[in-house]
Amino acid sequence: MRVSDFFVFQGRKDDGEANMITDGFLYLGVLVGLAAAIVYVTQRKQYRFLKYVPGFVLLYLGAALLNTVGLFGESDSVEATGDAVKDALLPAMILLLLFKCDIRKIIKLGPKLLLTFVVSALSIAVGFVIAFLIFQATLDPDAYKALGALTASWTGGSANLVAVQSIVDAPESLVGYVLIVDTVLYSVWLLVMFSSVGVADRFNRWTKAKAITFDGHAADEQERSIDLTSLMTLIGFSLLVSAVATWVGGLLPELGDVVTGTTWTILIVSVLGLVIASSRFGRTAGSAELAMVMLYVIIGIIASGSDFSSLAEAPLYLLIGVIALLVHAVVMVGYAKLTKSELSSLAVASTANLGGMASAPVVASAFHRQMVPVGVLFALIGAFSGTFIGLATVNVLGVI
Repeated sequence: MRVSDFFVFQGRKDDGEANMITDGFLYLGVLVGLAAAIVYVTQRKQYRFLKYVPGFVLLYLGAALLNTVGLFGESDSVEATGDAVKDALLPAMILLLLFKCDIRKIIKLGPKLLLTFVVSALSIAVGFVIAFLIFQATLDPDAYKALGALTASWTGGSANLVAVQSIVDAPESLVGYVLIVDTVLYSVWLLVMFSSVGVADRFNRWTKAKAITFDGHAADEQERSIDLTSLMTLIGFSLLVSAVATWVGGLLPELGDVVTGTTWTILIVSVLGLVIASSRFGRTAGSAELAMVMLYVIIGIIASGSDFSSLAEAPLYLLIGVIALLVHAVVMVGYAKLTKSELSSLAVASTANLGGMASAPVVASAFHRQMVPVGVLFALIGAFSGTFIGLATVNVLGVI
């Protein structure tokens, strides 16, 4: 097959349409190639802005821009390829992300640290509810789905946003708005968290906080180097579980608009991931790296359905995000004063919610080296719970 056979030549039409990709394989190849280029730049180059803008955000912007300029055409091949790949990789990705989430370590953190994380996550959800109440009359009827997806992202990570978006079928144009909000406010919030290190002592004196003590329970597990055996094992196992969980999820009863076959599938792989995390198999090398590969592909597919030509509503969603963060900050400061909590635990919990694994350990290390494993475990808790908090938020906003 010639390269030209992949394209539909539009010629010079009055509407100005250019040549568009309508072959599913070429469409997928362009997205994966773009993701590979972005990962290479973010991992090998030392540009300052890359410290605050995650690679998947650059991928989203790039893929959406390609769609905006008309590179991706509407065709059954493109749509079928994107849906099939996303549906196959999503459960597999969630399973692999949970391989390091050892529930025994989480319990050993103690109730106060765990409560800090719970309050942090719930305050974000409450913030979105309050912001939605303020702007409900001016929002798109399906905005509650996109805001629920953003809540999932800010209480767990981008994988949770993808999961909620897939479950509730949030419009891709609205998901584009909230991802822009995610990008802008995440960067600002990360700067605030880093800056908070300088006022930690004064804050702790104000809350009368006691220093957190650590033992050896949070030490990182040593794992073997990634090799062909580990990669093939993880790829084969995760895709097999994804297929079986999808099949079983389709057989289970649907409960309303939220508990669908996709919900059951994600619940199955989430529980299985926690079980595996407590076993030796959970320490198989390469699970996190392979999960990130899948995440990049999924983000690229979602972004390819977005169009930047209709961003008139984006500022409104940005304002909603600001209000949600202000509510989150007020609740966390009040909680710290009532419970005499250290600023470090608040900052790490908040960063783990909004930034996930990419930033929680970094912020934790800025406070204290021994806080790094806590940041990792907080991020892992969010990876498991963020989807369900996001779905609960969708339900609440839908009722409102």
